[in-house]
Amino acid sequence: MRLRRVCVIVTALACVLFCCAPVTQNESEAPGKTLISGNISSSGSLPQAGVGRHDIVDDNYTMPRGQVDPVIFVDIYERGLAYPGTTLLADIHDAENPRIIEVNLLGEVLWEYRVPYALRRFINPGFEAQRLPGDNILFILPRYGIFEVDRSGATLWSYLDGKISHDADRLENGNTLVVWGNDQKADIQAKEINKAGEVVWSWSVKKDFDHPPYSTIYADGWTHANAVSRLPGGNTLVSLRNFNLVAEIDPQGALVRTYGEGVFFDQHDPELLSNGHMLVANHKPQPPNNAVEIDPGSGQVVWSFGGSQWVPQLVRDADRLPNGNTLITGTNRIIEVTMDGKIVWQLRLKAEIAREQSSGKGFYKAQRADHSD
Repeated sequence: MRLRRVCVIVTALACVLFCCAPVTQNESEAPGKTLISGNISSSGSLPQAGVGRHDIVDDNYTMPRGQVDPVIFVDIYERGLAYPGTTLLADIHDAENPRIIEVNLLGEVLWEYRVPYALRRFINPGFEAQRLPGDNILFILPRYGIFEVDRSGATLWSYLDGKISHDADRLENGNTLVVWGNDQKADIQAKEINKAGEVVWSWSVKKDFDHPPYSTIYADGWTHANAVSRLPGGNTLVSLRNFNLVAEIDPQGALVRTYGEGVFFDQHDPELLSNGHMLVANHKPQPPNNAVEIDPGSGQVVWSFGGSQWVPQLVRDADRLPNGNTLITGTNRIIEVTMDGKIVWQLRLKAEIAREQSSGKGFYKAQRADHSD
């Protein structure tokens, strides 16, 4: 992976440039509006630590160096065991200064994007970012819109809609899957939109779940749908947090099956693995939370990490890495753990957020970017 220029988005100028967009838009107004090639920000340079230096991790990967950050640090890093690459994450430990950062395995910041001031109220529920092929960044401002920016911070594409939250996935066809969690029964919980902002596929939970025991549930929305992903065969997974299950939907909008009943609790970010198992970040009724892998055939838990193995905190994301390790995101820490429970990498907030104050704060999701892509 090439060495990236460390850059910061200059917030004051960003707000000025964004004035062309409807930042005063009502949260439920103007769904489907798109802004193509508009700017919400400008870029500047941060002084770099270690410019021109590289730390060789192994024969195939040269680590780019960045800047030491005052609020995060890495205290565990097992070379040769941690999967090589950079980590992209949304950071809302300070709700007044939400940002997206990319860090190396030492915790040095390689790239930073600060949300423009006028939009900082749109960070919950589920301020999420992901690195796209080609190196652009796709992120959600919940209850406002989805944005794709380049590394200078320029907006290449956006979709403004007050009924989106938690998760957006860019598909191979260039369309984007989105989900809406602070929902009512009449809402669409998952939809696919094209580059023009047109809805080309959607699913409403009501036709399949408006019956006991689901019909009377309500907690920050009816379903509080919090994740969506497209499977290789064309079906779609939708995580229905309040129902403690994940639904699989076919291209015609029919319910194929559900996952996790009796095991999942307030689950986040389900991932169907190549072995047919499902990995989720699971919120138990009582702390601590954990990452759980289940065999859908038997419904049995085949792997988990959490409890006494880690500092109790909200677990919001779990990703299986190509080397078999799992990247787990909690409120205060992001770890990479082996299948036998050994933590081989850990990024931490210096000032950790107390459990009773952790709702809507801290880290939400993280993505390990493969150095070869």
